[in-house]
Amino acid sequence: MWGVESEERFEAIDALVASRASLPVPSERQRLRKAHGLTVAEVAEALGVRRATVSDWEAGKREPRPPERNAYARLLRQLAELYPAPPAPSEAGTASAHAMFTPAAPASVPTSAVVESTPASSTRTPRRPAAKKAARKKPASGPASAEGSRYADGPLAVLDGEGHAHGVGGQLLSCPAGSVVELVEWTLQQTRIGASRLHEHGWDADPLLVLTPAAAARLGLPGQAPDVPSTDGGPRLRRLPDDHPVLSQLVTAGWQLTRRGFGPWARIYRPAVRERRQCVQLCLPGWGALEERAWGPLAAAAAQDQVPAPELARILGAYASRVLTPRGSTAVAGLELMTALRPPTRPVRGEDGDWVKEIRPDSLGEEPLEPAPPEAPFGHPLVGARDEAPDVAVNEEAYDWARDPETLSDAECAMPWAVGLDVNCAFLAAANRLTVGLGAPEHVQRPQFDKRLPGSWLVDLSHIHVDERLPSPFTPDGTRPTGPAWYATPTVAYAAELGADIAPLEAWVRPHKGAYLDPWYQRLRDAYMTTMQQLGVTDDMTPQQYLEAMAHHKDGDPGEVAVLGAIKATVKGGLGKLRERAAGRGWRPGQPWSALQRPTWRPDIRAAVIAQARTAMHRKMRNMAHHGLYPLAVLSDCVVYPAAGPSPLDLLPTGPDGQPLTKGVFALGPSPGRIKHEGSRPLLWAAELLDQGGNPANHIKGSDAVAEGE
Repeated sequence: MWGVESEERFEAIDALVASRASLPVPSERQRLRKAHGLTVAEVAEALGVRRATVSDWEAGKREPRPPERNAYARLLRQLAELYPAPPAPSEAGTASAHAMFTPAAPASVPTSAVVESTPASSTRTPRRPAAKKAARKKPASGPASAEGSRYADGPLAVLDGEGHAHGVGGQLLSCPAGSVVELVEWTLQQTRIGASRLHEHGWDADPLLVLTPAAAARLGLPGQAPDVPSTDGGPRLRRLPDDHPVLSQLVTAGWQLTRRGFGPWARIYRPAVRERRQCVQLCLPGWGALEERAWGPLAAAAAQDQVPAPELARILGAYASRVLTPRGSTAVAGLELMTALRPPTRPVRGEDGDWVKEIRPDSLGEEPLEPAPPEAPFGHPLVGARDEAPDVAVNEEAYDWARDPETLSDAECAMPWAVGLDVNCAFLAAANRLTVGLGAPEHVQRPQFDKRLPGSWLVDLSHIHVDERLPSPFTPDGTRPTGPAWYATPTVAYAAELGADIAPLEAWVRPHKGAYLDPWYQRLRDAYMTTMQQLGVTDDMTPQQYLEAMAHHKDGDPGEVAVLGAIKATVKGGLGKLRERAAGRGWRPGQPWSALQRPTWRPDIRAAVIAQARTAMHRKMRNMAHHGLYPLAVLSDCVVYPAAGPSPLDLLPTGPDGQPLTKGVFALGPSPGRIKHEGSRPLLWAAELLDQGGNPANHIKGSDAVAEGE
């Protein structure tokens, strides 16, 4: 009896210790789980919590509490014994697990290397035409005119805790500022930080200063993001409270903040004087400015001041040069990039000879547009709490379909492997050469379908037969439509491609149209391909070389890996922002929300892109079926097939030369729209998951794709 009581006491002591034990940083928790091949769902089931809870622990959104914390700490401790963290570099200042980010310059900077900043007030020029009376001179003709010494200090600088500002090209400026007010004025008056506009009629990028936690403390800012109550009853906001001394100093000096206040991404400005913008943006990694889902381990490491300032400048500078200067989350950057490449206005001569603004015909203009009723999401003021049935609302979403296991043939069941194929940047590829509406929708009864006319169509596609071994191309869950439903133009165009008789009942169409997303696609494609090349993956590789390179590309430069993740997140987040939903617990259906005031709030464009991506996926699956290959499951841009071996080369159809086909079917390669290997598992595993009603495409990678934002 004594032994039993002692054992219980020991267990109680172990639990007490575990309840106070420090846990690994969020990114290390995820690394340990993945190293053991565990999914988020498996960990959640073992701990008796929801999948979203484990995802939040790994993202650093919240910390576990007893009793779950005790078990979670024990799990991580055992995994850490099995999978120790990689040895840290020996250089000073990089002794943590997050010091994988190799310094681009010595941690201690000799005084002789610090360059005194050069006054820039004489070289700054206006970023956009001013109003009619002020715009006496035509603005610069394009990006080329902005080159030279105006932005010689680069698009951004990272401040360390010793008064140094590190630029993207190794530049080093001495920053004497001891307060946020002094920092803003120093930036605008004594430096040449900024970036040229991406379009001749656009705006130059405002200077960005990244404040490491040490730099933030030096300027009187808290090390972690403070939180204040939301005015709408929603989640608490990460920003300085209104009574913070730094805000008082800014107001006294005549500086203003945007509506989001002084948060992880703070924009500080004064009204323009004589066409000269006065605006500086601050980024505070210690406050969570870099999202871990987008930037990976860099986000947590930078938040803990474990990335040397020169290295952080190099990484963010690479993103700035390939995409644009960061100005918020990657989702915000994705949306801002659209406007930067397709500015809403251009300067023209008025009747009195003055320069005035004119709406550019290939842009979305400056004013928001009302969506068509079927395009308005739930809760929009136009429709309120309306039913979301297919015959009243557009439902263009990505695939989440799993095959009925009863349809598997004996030959398929005899295959030993299930192989996942993932389409690179599927939604970015779908944006290429896609015609979307630029103007307001027009309602038409009994229209003649025109695939060149963007819009939404009420049409019955339930009569179109699709092989039961394939998902329907018309619904996200792959089931056959049961009657009339609203579809975006690409979906109806694909139905016509299948030879169906198309007879729309009504439509909302946009005659004013254009390939609005083309420059957005091109810039992000180039950014993606450049980054892949930096990681050793090029488009001239053989299929075997490509698969080998992709298997190890994330073992390369961790900074480039972070940029790659951020580029992918920019694509998905930017498209998601086109239909940004209401946020805050105080919101009620029928009430407007702030996103509706943007010209770029365009749910119809998002629907068209997703419809294009989904039908492109189906087209390739249909062509694969011509070779006797049928999928087991599809999730967004990942499709799983039964295969004779664990490699995509054991699956993909080949030509007479024995090489995989590259036309019409899924083809290997790094370009957007081509595929990579997502993962392989035993077919028995996939079959059991199908029997349980699960989706193998969600787990083929060895983790939970939905929970991780895939």
